[in-house]
Amino acid sequence: MFTDPGACAALIGGLPLDIAALCRALQGLLIHEAWIERQGLDPADFSGQSRATLPVARRLEQLLTIDPRPLRIARPGTSRALATCRDFSLMMCAVLRHYGMPARIRCGFGTYFTGHAYHDHWVCEYWARDEQRWVLVDAELDELHRSLLKFDFDPTDVPRTEFITGIEAWKRCRSGAIDPAQLGHGTTTGLFFARVNLARDLLALAGIETSAWDTWRAADEPHRPLDDAALLLCDGMARRGEEGAIEIAPSLAAPPWQ
Repeated sequence: MFTDPGACAALIGGLPLDIAALCRALQGLLIHEAWIERQGLDPADFSGQSRATLPVARRLEQLLTIDPRPLRIARPGTSRALATCRDFSLMMCAVLRHYGMPARIRCGFGTYFTGHAYHDHWVCEYWARDEQRWVLVDAELDELHRSLLKFDFDPTDVPRTEFITGIEAWKRCRSGAIDPAQLGHGTTTGLFFARVNLARDLLALAGIETSAWDTWRAADEPHRPLDDAALLLCDGMARRGEEGAIEIAPSLAAPPWQ
């Protein structure tokens, strides 16, 4: 499981449990690869790093290799680890679980980015016992994001109208509530992408936070249209949703185009 800190578990003990403070702490450790220049930094300073998702244990080792100080100390920009939204979510999830709080990551689409009305994205979700509900947290969103993206919600409690899980996005596409052409990443959009994030969301719920479905970009055009059988299969998976994720996960061991 990518969220397991392994032998590095003790390293995260100094990070705060308060959700807002934890988000700020992670923002002082990681930098999203798409926001380097908007942070006033030079991408060349991160040329030795990869954007590939890392298990939390390896990420913690990387952070201390770059800067051996305790993780509660914010790093200057060029001493942060290159990351994507999933890395922020994995780290948030790992810390919350370390403190005994039920948490998981979710794959879906955010409405608060530029380029697509529904943009491919990952967040963390934790169980708020006092409120008896799952709360979405986007640990990536700092004040610069707020200034440039102009969102008006609290990133520590993202409304379900602003982040749509992969399961819910598939249902909304099929009901006509969302135009599949409005969701995606880069030049890849459409119902094919909804299928990919449906699979990734179900896999994440089953504790498989990275998988063969992450190779969706490699799918050739002939594999992207969905026939009636594929549509019905996805409808069934979305209908079973969270409750069926663990049973469904083995059938998603690899994308059908591999």
